[in-house]
Amino acid sequence: MAFPVSEDNIRSAETALGRRLPAELRDRLQINNGGDVSTAEDDWILNPVRDASDRKRSARTANDIVKETQRARGWPSFPTGGIAVASNGMGDLLILQPGSEDMFLWNHETGTTSHVSVEWS
Repeated sequence: MAFPVSEDNIRSAETALGRRLPAELRDRLQINNGGDVSTAEDDWILNPVRDASDRKRSARTANDIVKETQRARGWPSFPTGGIAVASNGMGDLLILQPGSEDMFLWNHETGTTSHVSVEWS
């Protein structure tokens, strides 16, 4: 079960990522920091924002958006400046790209991206 997260934690993640997250994503994280989201293509596990306010929240947010973005940026075909928002558990990621508020599907096998629409609820 995901927990809500504070605005301060979201701002800390945004500082580490070097950009503000889109309003829909921020709203979702504040209510439910993690969990699943859907697109027409797949179901996704949302990367939470790090929350070290207690041991349980710290453990449940260990795979936070900053850490997962740093890991993704190690892939040669990952878009420069991309942010890893969610994973389908098979290597593909939902990402943000620099200069865009839109979500994109990054295919880890081909290195290609395509625009997707996310159901945040």
